Amino acid sequence: MATRNTKVKDIRLLKREVRAITRAISDPRRFDILRHIAEAESCAACSDLRASFPISAATLSHHLKELEASGLITIARRGKFVDTTFNRAKWTAYLAELHQL
Repeated sequence: MATRNTKVKDIRLLKREVRAITRAISDPRRFDILRHIAEAESCAACSDLRASFPISAATLSHHLKELEASGLITIARRGKFVDTTFNRAKWTAYLAELHQL
């Protein structure tokens, strides 16, 4: 797995990582949530996500856990607040894997 200091083009995903990402973004709502997080300048607060998507907190939490497990986002907790950050390097590596098909 790549570290933060690794250049994007040097990241190689394992087959299980590609499958995990594909499974995570196969849900249309989850993909929309990921897009919203990716469009944020630095991070997207969970409260902003709740305001943008008319789903229960439990459902949003489930989607965020799936995206985090796939490596597409990181979740940082600040007390009772949650911030999500898009992992652009992982996304770029995933797209490179798809390009090789």
